[in-house]
Amino acid sequence: MNNLIDPSESSFNDGTVPETRSANMLEDSWIETLGWAVGAICSLSMMFGGVVPYIPQYLHIRRSENPEGFSLYVCLVLLLANSLRILFWFGHWFELPLLFQSIVMNIAMMMMISLCVSIRNRGQLGHNREHVFTDFDYDHFWEWTDFQSYVEFMLTFSTMGCLLMYIFIDSPLFVETVGFISVLTEALLAVPQFYRNFITKSTFGMSRQMVYMWFFGDTFKTLYFWFREAPMQFFVCGCLQICIDIAVLAQCFLYRKKNSHLIN
Repeated sequence: MNNLIDPSESSFNDGTVPETRSANMLEDSWIETLGWAVGAICSLSMMFGGVVPYIPQYLHIRRSENPEGFSLYVCLVLLLANSLRILFWFGHWFELPLLFQSIVMNIAMMMMISLCVSIRNRGQLGHNREHVFTDFDYDHFWEWTDFQSYVEFMLTFSTMGCLLMYIFIDSPLFVETVGFISVLTEALLAVPQFYRNFITKSTFGMSRQMVYMWFFGDTFKTLYFWFREAPMQFFVCGCLQICIDIAVLAQCFLYRKKNSHLIN
Protein backbone atom coordinates (compact mmCIF):
# COMPACT_ATOMS: atom_id res chain seq x y z
CA MET A 1 0.00 0.00 0.00
CA ASN A 2 2.91 2.28 0.68
CA ASN A 3 3.86 2.03 -3.02
CA LEU A 4 0.54 3.50 -4.18
CA ILE A 5 0.68 7.11 -5.42
CA ASP A 6 -1.34 9.52 -3.34
CA PRO A 7 -3.65 11.46 -5.72
CA SER A 8 -2.90 14.61 -3.81
CA GLU A 9 0.78 14.32 -4.80
CA SER A 10 -0.11 14.62 -8.52
CA SER A 11 -2.00 17.87 -8.06
CA PHE A 12 -1.16 21.37 -6.96
CA ASN A 13 -1.98 22.80 -3.56
CA ASP A 14 -5.12 24.46 -4.97
CA GLY A 15 -6.52 21.06 -5.92
CA THR A 16 -6.05 21.33 -9.69
CA VAL A 17 -4.28 18.65 -11.68
CA PRO A 18 -1.20 19.66 -13.75
CA GLU A 19 -3.03 19.36 -17.07
CA THR A 20 -5.87 21.65 -15.95
CA ARG A 21 -3.48 24.17 -14.46
CA SER A 22 -1.45 24.26 -17.67
CA ALA A 23 -4.59 24.78 -19.77
CA ASN A 24 -5.70 27.64 -17.52
CA MET A 25 -2.30 29.29 -17.79
CA LEU A 26 -2.38 28.94 -21.57
CA GLU A 27 -5.86 30.47 -21.73
CA ASP A 28 -4.84 33.38 -19.48
CA SER A 29 -1.77 33.99 -21.65
CA TRP A 30 -3.89 34.00 -24.82
CA ILE A 31 -6.39 36.44 -23.31
CA GLU A 32 -3.56 38.70 -22.13
CA THR A 33 -1.98 38.65 -25.61
CA LEU A 34 -5.33 39.42 -27.24
CA GLY A 35 -5.90 42.29 -24.84
CA TRP A 36 -2.46 43.70 -25.59
CA ALA A 37 -3.09 43.43 -29.34
CA VAL A 38 -6.46 45.22 -29.08
CA GLY A 39 -4.88 47.93 -26.96
CA ALA A 40 -2.06 48.39 -29.46
CA ILE A 41 -4.52 48.66 -32.37
CA CYS A 42 -6.58 51.25 -30.50
CA SER A 43 -3.46 53.25 -29.69
CA LEU A 44 -2.31 53.22 -33.32
CA SER A 45 -5.81 54.20 -34.41
CA MET A 46 -5.69 57.17 -32.07
CA MET A 47 -2.26 58.21 -33.33
CA PHE A 48 -2.97 58.08 -37.06
CA GLY A 49 -6.75 57.80 -37.33
CA GLY A 50 -7.25 61.54 -36.90
CA VAL A 51 -5.40 62.22 -40.15
CA VAL A 52 -7.42 59.75 -42.25
CA PRO A 53 -10.52 62.00 -42.76
CA TYR A 54 -8.36 64.62 -44.47
CA ILE A 55 -6.88 62.26 -47.04
CA PRO A 56 -9.98 62.34 -49.33
CA GLN A 57 -10.11 66.15 -49.04
CA TYR A 58 -6.39 66.46 -49.78
CA LEU A 59 -6.69 64.22 -52.84
CA HIS A 60 -9.80 66.08 -54.03
CA ILE A 61 -8.03 69.46 -53.82
CA ARG A 62 -4.95 68.11 -55.56
CA ARG A 63 -7.01 66.50 -58.32
CA SER A 64 -9.40 69.41 -58.94
CA GLU A 65 -6.82 72.18 -58.40
CA ASN A 66 -9.54 74.00 -56.45
CA PRO A 67 -9.20 74.51 -52.68
CA GLU A 68 -12.20 76.85 -52.33
CA GLY A 69 -14.53 74.19 -50.98
CA PHE A 70 -12.34 73.59 -47.94
CA SER A 71 -12.00 76.14 -45.13
CA LEU A 72 -8.40 76.71 -44.10
CA TYR A 73 -9.73 77.78 -40.71
CA VAL A 74 -10.25 74.07 -40.05
CA CYS A 75 -6.47 73.76 -40.20
CA LEU A 76 -6.11 76.75 -37.87
CA VAL A 77 -8.43 75.19 -35.29
CA LEU A 78 -6.59 71.88 -35.38
CA LEU A 79 -3.15 73.47 -35.21
CA LEU A 80 -4.10 75.56 -32.18
CA ALA A 81 -5.90 72.70 -30.43
CA ASN A 82 -3.09 70.18 -30.91
CA SER A 83 -0.35 72.65 -30.03
CA LEU A 84 -2.16 73.43 -26.78
CA ARG A 85 -2.59 69.71 -26.11
CA ILE A 86 1.16 69.20 -26.49
CA LEU A 87 1.77 72.02 -23.99
CA PHE A 88 -0.86 70.50 -21.66
CA TRP A 89 1.05 67.21 -21.63
CA PHE A 90 4.05 68.87 -19.98
CA GLY A 91 1.87 70.04 -17.08
CA HIS A 92 -0.47 67.04 -16.85
CA TRP A 93 0.84 63.84 -18.37
CA PHE A 94 -1.64 61.70 -20.28
CA GLU A 95 -1.33 58.74 -22.63
CA LEU A 96 1.47 58.97 -25.17
CA PRO A 97 -0.76 57.97 -28.14
CA LEU A 98 -2.76 61.17 -27.59
CA LEU A 99 0.47 63.18 -27.56
CA PHE A 100 1.74 61.54 -30.75
CA GLN A 101 -1.66 62.10 -32.36
CA SER A 102 -1.25 65.86 -31.85
CA ILE A 103 2.22 65.85 -33.42
CA VAL A 104 1.04 63.84 -36.45
CA MET A 105 -2.01 66.06 -36.88
CA ASN A 106 0.05 69.26 -36.86
CA ILE A 107 2.30 67.87 -39.59
CA ALA A 108 -0.73 66.85 -41.68
CA MET A 109 -2.38 70.28 -41.35
CA MET A 110 0.77 72.08 -42.45
CA MET A 111 0.85 69.81 -45.51
CA MET A 112 -2.78 70.70 -46.27
CA ILE A 113 -2.04 74.43 -45.93
CA SER A 114 1.00 74.13 -48.18
CA LEU A 115 -1.10 72.47 -50.91
CA CYS A 116 -3.93 75.02 -50.73
CA VAL A 117 -1.59 78.04 -50.73
CA SER A 118 0.44 76.76 -53.68
CA ILE A 119 -2.72 76.13 -55.76
CA ARG A 120 -4.15 79.55 -54.90
CA ASN A 121 -0.92 81.27 -55.86
CA ARG A 122 -0.91 79.51 -59.23
CA GLY A 123 -4.46 80.65 -59.88
CA GLN A 124 -3.91 84.30 -59.00
CA LEU A 125 -2.49 87.00 -61.20
CA GLY A 126 1.08 88.04 -60.49
CA HIS A 127 -0.01 91.65 -59.88
CA ASN A 128 -2.17 90.79 -56.85
CA ARG A 129 -0.87 92.26 -53.62
CA GLU A 130 0.83 89.78 -51.32
CA HIS A 131 -0.26 89.41 -47.71
CA VAL A 132 2.21 88.04 -45.18
CA PHE A 133 2.22 87.44 -41.45
CA THR A 134 4.70 90.23 -40.71
CA ASP A 135 2.23 92.79 -42.11
CA PHE A 136 0.16 92.22 -38.96
CA ASP A 137 -2.93 93.03 -40.99
CA TYR A 138 -5.95 91.74 -39.10
CA ASP A 139 -8.16 91.87 -42.20
CA HIS A 140 -6.04 89.22 -43.88
CA PHE A 141 -5.32 87.01 -40.89
CA TRP A 142 -4.92 83.38 -41.99
CA GLU A 143 -5.35 84.45 -45.60
CA TRP A 144 -1.67 84.97 -46.31
CA THR A 145 -0.28 84.36 -49.75
CA ASP A 146 2.85 82.46 -48.73
CA PHE A 147 3.29 79.27 -46.73
CA GLN A 148 6.12 80.74 -44.70
CA SER A 149 3.69 83.12 -43.00
CA TYR A 150 1.69 80.19 -41.60
CA VAL A 151 4.88 78.63 -40.28
CA GLU A 152 5.93 81.91 -38.68
CA PHE A 153 2.57 82.29 -36.96
CA MET A 154 2.68 78.78 -35.50
CA LEU A 155 6.26 79.25 -34.33
CA THR A 156 5.26 82.50 -32.61
CA PHE A 157 2.21 80.90 -31.00
CA SER A 158 4.17 77.85 -29.83
CA THR A 159 7.02 79.95 -28.42
CA MET A 160 4.63 82.11 -26.40
CA GLY A 161 2.78 79.02 -25.20
CA CYS A 162 5.98 77.31 -24.09
CA LEU A 163 7.07 80.42 -22.21
CA LEU A 164 3.75 80.70 -20.34
CA MET A 165 3.71 76.99 -19.53
CA TYR A 166 7.26 77.21 -18.17
CA ILE A 167 6.28 80.12 -15.91
CA PHE A 168 2.97 78.73 -14.65
CA ILE A 169 3.62 74.97 -14.80
CA ASP A 170 3.23 74.72 -11.00
CA SER A 171 -0.26 76.23 -11.17
CA PRO A 172 -2.89 73.46 -11.54
CA LEU A 173 -5.50 76.06 -12.52
CA PHE A 174 -3.41 77.30 -15.43
CA VAL A 175 -2.46 73.80 -16.61
CA GLU A 176 -6.04 72.48 -16.49
CA THR A 177 -7.29 75.60 -18.24
CA VAL A 178 -4.85 74.98 -21.08
CA GLY A 179 -6.11 71.40 -21.33
CA PHE A 180 -9.74 72.52 -21.40
CA ILE A 181 -9.09 75.19 -24.05
CA SER A 182 -7.26 72.57 -26.12
CA VAL A 183 -10.10 70.06 -26.24
CA LEU A 184 -12.75 72.79 -26.53
CA THR A 185 -10.96 74.27 -29.53
CA GLU A 186 -10.76 70.84 -31.14
CA ALA A 187 -14.44 70.28 -30.40
CA LEU A 188 -15.20 73.39 -32.47
CA LEU A 189 -13.18 71.97 -35.37
CA ALA A 190 -16.11 71.70 -37.78
CA VAL A 191 -17.57 75.14 -36.96
CA PRO A 192 -15.57 77.00 -39.67
CA GLN A 193 -16.71 74.48 -42.26
CA PHE A 194 -20.28 74.69 -40.96
CA TYR A 195 -20.18 78.49 -41.17
CA ARG A 196 -18.79 78.47 -44.70
CA ASN A 197 -21.48 76.04 -45.84
CA PHE A 198 -24.14 78.17 -44.17
CA ILE A 199 -22.97 81.39 -45.85
CA THR A 200 -22.70 79.85 -49.33
CA LYS A 201 -25.73 77.62 -48.80
CA SER A 202 -23.70 74.85 -50.42
CA THR A 203 -21.29 72.06 -49.57
CA PHE A 204 -19.86 71.94 -53.10
CA GLY A 205 -16.12 71.26 -53.01
CA MET A 206 -16.26 69.75 -49.52
CA SER A 207 -15.51 66.05 -49.28
CA ARG A 208 -18.42 64.16 -47.75
CA GLN A 209 -16.07 61.30 -46.99
CA MET A 210 -14.15 63.69 -44.77
CA VAL A 211 -17.28 64.56 -42.78
CA TYR A 212 -18.32 60.91 -42.46
CA MET A 213 -14.86 60.08 -41.16
CA TRP A 214 -15.08 63.05 -38.79
CA PHE A 215 -18.21 61.58 -37.28
CA PHE A 216 -17.00 57.99 -36.94
CA GLY A 217 -13.53 59.06 -35.83
CA ASP A 218 -14.86 61.45 -33.18
CA THR A 219 -17.25 58.77 -31.92
CA PHE A 220 -14.39 56.28 -31.59
CA LYS A 221 -12.18 58.91 -29.97
CA THR A 222 -14.83 59.88 -27.42
CA LEU A 223 -15.40 56.26 -26.46
CA TYR A 224 -11.62 55.83 -26.19
CA PHE A 225 -11.49 58.79 -23.79
CA TRP A 226 -14.22 57.22 -21.67
CA PHE A 227 -12.81 53.71 -21.42
CA ARG A 228 -9.21 54.84 -20.99
CA GLU A 229 -10.24 57.30 -18.26
CA ALA A 230 -8.67 60.31 -19.98
CA PRO A 231 -9.17 63.73 -18.35
CA MET A 232 -12.91 64.47 -18.16
CA GLN A 233 -12.70 67.57 -20.37
CA PHE A 234 -11.56 65.29 -23.21
CA PHE A 235 -14.80 63.25 -23.03
CA VAL A 236 -17.17 66.21 -22.61
CA CYS A 237 -15.71 68.10 -25.57
CA GLY A 238 -15.68 64.89 -27.61
CA CYS A 239 -19.46 64.70 -27.22
CA LEU A 240 -19.76 68.33 -28.36
CA GLN A 241 -17.63 67.53 -31.40
CA ILE A 242 -19.94 64.68 -32.40
CA CYS A 243 -22.95 67.04 -32.28
CA ILE A 244 -21.24 69.54 -34.60
CA ASP A 245 -20.29 66.73 -37.00
CA ILE A 246 -23.96 65.77 -37.20
CA ALA A 247 -24.85 69.40 -38.00
CA VAL A 248 -22.39 69.45 -40.93
CA LEU A 249 -23.75 66.13 -42.17
CA ALA A 250 -27.25 67.63 -42.08
CA GLN A 251 -26.01 70.45 -44.33
CA CYS A 252 -24.95 67.88 -46.94
CA PHE A 253 -28.57 66.81 -47.32
CA LEU A 254 -30.06 70.28 -46.83
CA TYR A 255 -28.03 71.81 -49.66
CA ARG A 256 -27.99 68.82 -51.97
CA LYS A 257 -30.16 70.56 -54.63
CA LYS A 258 -27.76 73.48 -54.98
CA ASN A 259 -24.81 71.07 -55.04
CA SER A 260 -26.40 69.24 -57.99
CA HIS A 261 -26.96 72.54 -59.81
CA LEU A 262 -23.31 73.57 -59.37
CA ILE A 263 -22.06 70.20 -60.55
CA ASN A 264 -24.23 70.37 -63.67
